[in-house]
Parts: sequence; C-alpha cells; structure tokens
Amino acid sequence: MEPKMDRQKASALAELYRDELFERVIPFWENNSIDTEHGGYLSCLDRKGNVYDTDKFMWLQCRQMWVFSMLYNRHEKNENWINIAKHGADFLAENGMDDDGNWYFVLDRTGQPLIQPYYLFSDCFAAMAFAQYSVAAGDEQARDIAMKTYHNILKRKDDPKGKYSKAYPGSRPLKMMAMPMIIANLTLEMADILDTDVLEETLDLCVSEVMDEFLDDELNLIYEHISPDGSHPDCFDGRLMNPGHAIESMWFLMDIAQRRSDTALIQRTADVIISTLEFGWDKVYDGIFYFLDIQDKPPLQLEWDQKLWWVHVESLVALSKAYSLTRRDDCLQWYEKLHKYTWEKFADSKHDEWYGYLDRQGDVLLDMKGGKWKGCFHIPRALYLCYKEFEKLSESLK
Repeated sequence: MEPKMDRQKASALAELYRDELFERVIPFWENNSIDTEHGGYLSCLDRKGNVYDTDKFMWLQCRQMWVFSMLYNRHEKNENWINIAKHGADFLAENGMDDDGNWYFVLDRTGQPLIQPYYLFSDCFAAMAFAQYSVAAGDEQARDIAMKTYHNILKRKDDPKGKYSKAYPGSRPLKMMAMPMIIANLTLEMADILDTDVLEETLDLCVSEVMDEFLDDELNLIYEHISPDGSHPDCFDGRLMNPGHAIESMWFLMDIAQRRSDTALIQRTADVIISTLEFGWDKVYDGIFYFLDIQDKPPLQLEWDQKLWWVHVESLVALSKAYSLTRRDDCLQWYEKLHKYTWEKFADSKHDEWYGYLDRQGDVLLDMKGGKWKGCFHIPRALYLCYKEFEKLSESLK
C-alpha cells in the first residue's frame, strides 16, 4: 500500500518535531553547555549532560551560537536564547581568530589556541554564526566579522588548507565537493547582508560545481572528490562517496532552486536524493552507510559502515523538503522508512538529546551527546526544519 500524507498526519509530524526540539533538545544545551566561568560553550557532554572534556572546537562553538541566534530570529524573541548567542559571540570575537582573521580549529577552555586555523570549515561556521547573530542583536561588529570572514573564505576556497596541507606539492590535486556545498548554504544564510551580485554569482557557481562537476550523470551519484579537470582518479579519495554529504548538499541546492522558482533543479535534486539512498542504504541492517566506494571496492575509512546522527537527520530534512515541493511518492516512501529508523535508533528514550554513533547493526557505539564532532547543530537544525516543513505542508493539504 502506498503511503499517503494528509493534513492530520503532517500536523502530527510537525508537533512531534517541535516538541522534541523545544522540550528535550534545546533544554539539554541550555542547561548543560554554557561555560559561565570562561565564556563560550562546553560541547563534550555525556549521556546525562555532564562535562567530560573542556576543549572548545571552533566549529561547534560557532554552530551553537548560530542555533540560538537562528531560533531567536525565526521562532521566538526569547531573551535566554539571545543571551546564550551573545555568550558565544563575545568569547569567539575575543579568542577565535589569528591576526589575519583566520579561525582556529581548537581552543582550550580559557580561549588559548591549541590547533592552528588549518580547517576552513571553522571559518564557514563562524561567518554563518556572526551573520545570524548580527541580525538577532543588531550588532554591526558581528556583521563586520561575518563579512570579513566570508570574503576570506572565498579567497581561500580553492586551497582551503593552504600552508597546513600535508599533500606533496603538485601531486594528485583534488577538488572537494564539501567546499561548494558548504559555501552554498553559507551564502543563503548570509543573504540578508550580502550584496545581491555577490550572492547570486556565488550561488550560481555552487550549483554549477555540484551538479555539473561532482554529479556523475550516468550513476546519478555525487563524488566526494574530483580532479581539477573533472575526471575521477582511481584511488581511495577519487572513488569516495559520502552519502550524507551528497544528500545534505541536495537540500542546500533545493533551497536555492526554491528561491529561484527553478522547478527543474528541484526535481533533479530529488532524483539525486533517491539515487543516493538506493545506493547508500544498508539492505541488511537498515540505515545509511557513512562512507562508500562508488565502484564497490573496499573503502579506506574503517568506520565506513557506522550509522551517524547527522547523515540520517540531514536526510530527513532533504526528504521532507523534497516531498513538500514535489509530492512524489518515492520521496514519501523513503521519508517514512528513514523516519522510522532514525527515531527508533538515535532518539534517547530516557535522557534528553540524541545519540550520535551507532554500529552497523544499529546499536549505540557511544552514548555521549556531544564531543569533538557532535554538538548543538545537526539535531536542533533538522528538528526545526522538519517541524516547519510539515507545518507548512499541513496548511497546504486538505
């Protein structure tokens, strides 16, 4: 029997995502992560919210600042949320950058740098966070930080690691799909403060790179790396596929397509989402694999078969958007299959927030709620976006 979506079902889903976000996830970070002694946030939290490490990873600091700024801007003018965002903004503005405006990767608890600014994604999330906070707080200094960081990203994007790269000069150069992907999302996030020409030109470039260069038209799958000439070197990196990245990038591009009323691009991104799920779904134990070799050779990553939180919740976002915009049965079928797996496996029934890491069989590998890579970002963002998508859908259905 084909799944159907009616107004009552869409409304119930909107309520489910909303309540999970505001009753069990946001309170977890509000109550446990604020560093009242040194500023910023403590991200390494165990299952119950106890701190087990105090190092501060830049992209998690920035992501949490973005979440609370975004909720203040888009959901409710909650004074606690803007105060939490300011708590991060003050700490980051004082400690987060080197003298050239590049963002460090890790600080210690007090704000002293531990790892150099080798990772451009720190800068991407800093620009996103300060742009969102500048709107929430009407803060011109935050706007300036966002703009300077954004233009620095555009200068560095073709050589993101720069002097910190370990690659031998001139040997097997590769382009990363992650760069146009994250810049697409970042540019949309900064739409309110960017010059229109810069905004549209950058979005054009991102769409072109992802869909014309990284997407293999024959397979309808996205490579994680390509050679500068668009070819696929026969090596681990050249054959790598990251299903989560591929699907997440599609909802970023879907947002661009929706902004431009580009129905052809919307359908094309939905096609890629479905192809990626068909390729990346574990047909034995369910769930989406973390890494795969696009030619079905052994992957380099030993964690290739783990099931990760961000891969699954970003796919829920992508499918909810795809169904809302296309009303395609295949999008709804995959949404329902993924929704069941994700809520059963990642949501913690006894404590707030969600697990991050499962083994292939779907059992919890680590029961912590925050660490070096998992923080206050993918779960709250996905819950919020799914809540809003199903709320909008319920209003459009009879």
